[in-house]
Amino acid sequence: MVGRGIPASALALLLVAGPSVAFAPAAGAVSPANPARCAPPRGGAQVGESWGQRRLAFTGVWPLTRGDGVTVAVIDSGVDTRHPQVRVARSIDLTGTGPQDCVGHGTAVAGIIAGDDMREIPFAGVAPKVRLISIKQTNSETGDVGLLAKAIIRAADLRADVVNVSIQANDAPDLKSAVDYALSMDVVIVAAAGNIKKEDGTPAPAYPAAYPGVLSVGSAGPDGKRTDFSNATTPVSVLAPGTSITSTWPGSGYRQDLEGTSYAAPYVAGVAALVRARHPNLDNVRVRRRIEITADGATGTGTGAGMVNPLLAVSEILPSEVVAIAPRQPDPLPPGVVRKAAPPDLQAISLATTLTVVAIALAALVTAVSLVVPLGRKRGWRPGRAKTAGE
Repeated sequence: MVGRGIPASALALLLVAGPSVAFAPAAGAVSPANPARCAPPRGGAQVGESWGQRRLAFTGVWPLTRGDGVTVAVIDSGVDTRHPQVRVARSIDLTGTGPQDCVGHGTAVAGIIAGDDMREIPFAGVAPKVRLISIKQTNSETGDVGLLAKAIIRAADLRADVVNVSIQANDAPDLKSAVDYALSMDVVIVAAAGNIKKEDGTPAPAYPAAYPGVLSVGSAGPDGKRTDFSNATTPVSVLAPGTSITSTWPGSGYRQDLEGTSYAAPYVAGVAALVRARHPNLDNVRVRRRIEITADGATGTGTGAGMVNPLLAVSEILPSEVVAIAPRQPDPLPPGVVRKAAPPDLQAISLATTLTVVAIALAALVTAVSLVVPLGRKRGWRPGRAKTAGE
């Protein structure tokens, strides 16, 4: 499936074609003294709703959130800011070649994450209301791992909530340090698990997807199963649509034949943005955990928790999370606010008891007198006698 011979797709897929390719030195590398001609493959004017958009049904989440208030950084080949469906808040170029997208890959990734919902256009991104930052770290199908590390750090310093890295590289100390730094800044890092081809030989894990704490994304087909080209050696968190994908393309165009884990990752980045918008109290660990727990489930190597489920990821009530994010209990009242009860007055209690007994005795005496006096007067105060026989 990787080698279908589609020029635009092939060029874009080299960004995640494998560790031996993604960051190898490129012949005729771009530099200020050797500027590149910016001519990305042409897209088409036709656009439709891809199976991936129908399968994930993320528009059903929009009544709850569209990603408002969340910043997503796209580390890629740049983004065509002139595309009517892609709104970029800030473009940063680390290559010295300008922020424009000369490959097409970055524009497609940005469209999947945040393509604007426009009337009469069936395509839309997962989280169309997020704030997009484009960080360009390559001007071709290959790039430099050092620039990738710098791009991740830059995204964290810009307070990105989610970072999409649809690029794979070898393990490198600078890259690992950059990932650790971003995770410590509470960034959700979403990365492509990488693509493999038969000629690649023995597959190796792709980075940064293979680093602990990164939300690694594999590719699935319409049947929900992992596609053959999705790298199963990389630890995978979830799957997302990664073949026959539709998205935006430079020149205000579209592609409807994109494939690769690099196009699966932005679906999950969009879902992560929706979760962060709906549950702002969740840190990056719990956002990743929520997306994994609510996935559709799968079996087999390289499938992780299965196909990502946007609606459940946003709306599911997780018992452990309810406890974790419950409102903080109020602080105890300061000393002295509530007075202590006074100790019992034993003398008063004793006096009250005595008076009660005396009162009861007096009442009994009065009652007795009221009964005896009338009887005594009636007999003239003569003592009574017993009756004799015959009386």
